[in-house]
Amino acid sequence: MTHLRRLMAAFWLTVGLSAAGAAHAQSIGDASVAASPVAPSTIVQRPAEALAQDAAEYARQHQVPLDVAIRRLLAQEDSVVVTDEIRSIYAARLAGIAIEHAPIYRVVVLLTGAEPVPNRVIRAGGMDVPIVFRTGAPATGEQIVEAVRLHAAEVRAQLPSAVGMGLDPRTGEFVLMVRRADADRYGVGEIERRLKEGLRLPARVRVLDGADRNSSIEGGARLEGLDAVTGNRGYCTTGFVVTNGTETGIVTAAHCPDSATYFDPAGGRTELAFGGQWGWSFQDVQLHVSALAQKPLFYADTKKSTARPLVASRKRSSTRAGDFVCHRGERSGYSCAEVELVDYAPPGDLCGGPCAPVWVTVSGPSCGGGDSGGPVFTGGTAFGIVKGASYDRRGRCNFYYYMSTDYLPDGWSLLTEQPPQSRPVHSRASSGGTSPGSAITARR
Repeated sequence: MTHLRRLMAAFWLTVGLSAAGAAHAQSIGDASVAASPVAPSTIVQRPAEALAQDAAEYARQHQVPLDVAIRRLLAQEDSVVVTDEIRSIYAARLAGIAIEHAPIYRVVVLLTGAEPVPNRVIRAGGMDVPIVFRTGAPATGEQIVEAVRLHAAEVRAQLPSAVGMGLDPRTGEFVLMVRRADADRYGVGEIERRLKEGLRLPARVRVLDGADRNSSIEGGARLEGLDAVTGNRGYCTTGFVVTNGTETGIVTAAHCPDSATYFDPAGGRTELAFGGQWGWSFQDVQLHVSALAQKPLFYADTKKSTARPLVASRKRSSTRAGDFVCHRGERSGYSCAEVELVDYAPPGDLCGGPCAPVWVTVSGPSCGGGDSGGPVFTGGTAFGIVKGASYDRRGRCNFYYYMSTDYLPDGWSLLTEQPPQSRPVHSRASSGGTSPGSAITARR
């Protein structure tokens, strides 16, 4: 509780309790974020201040008090060790894991088979978090993802304008995203019937207007260079600082300019040498190497005078539907939303050929052209860098998707500061009885 009290104290200092504090929280929510290299005069946020910024946005979206919001974001991180253990214990039955935010904050685990599993409660982030087990799913998540791998080309051959597909971990279904024209032409019910019969798996159709595309290279970005094909000057959003043990660099999207100059808020320029690009199947990442050693920071305010330290990263395999993440793009600025799919395959040849079902989608409406390569994070934890998005006919963002930092180029890893000491997570069955130590003790 001491750690939580420190975070809460810093939180209230950051956003305030009065109307003035609420206005300040809104200004924080509108802040922009870009990755370092940073200007010498940059003020570095404390971890509690970084978390407070995201908690203010969570509180606004979910209409909960600010102290509840920060506890939930702490619980989101603390509960990862528990859900990872659940994945291991129930691997043969697991259909999906998701975070629910209403009517209460809880973790829902969907399993195949009829054998019941007792619900339990864990203590995480200074609050009780229920874990609810639901049984009876027709297929495991791995079966759905394997169907995407095996049958994506066949599905796209029959529906060439299909937007994308993947596993919905909330329902355990194969979800196919189609355009309105196809839905009107064939009928949603008929498309679902054919999917279920052909795949012999649970399936659902989601109708979207518009199409998926890589986030374009434009806007007032800080990473600037010449497009090798058109010769025009292009702009992208920078992601996170990386290292190979001897050098440091910065990553962005692979479809950004090869030769780039970074402009810091003070007007300084850093020439970044092209280190390579990887843009196929499961990657969309480009590396630029700096001659100067960089710090593990990314900007976290509108004027780029305040930066966040990067302290950790979240693996894709540990990411859950419902996780609350934030991102910054040169077009859309700072925004936060919930993860939707963790095993998404974008459409067509957006990955230099067919895309593997390893991309993570985050709900809109905040994304736009120019966001390519931008950081996805919560507090000081990195999740990935933005690849592209799906837009409706009016240009409104349906969702964006990112590449997990799991897929950084071989030999390169995120540059991080020493993370804070982790907090223990305890579990008890819903019927009572606290048991310290291992968070999960259950039958397979």
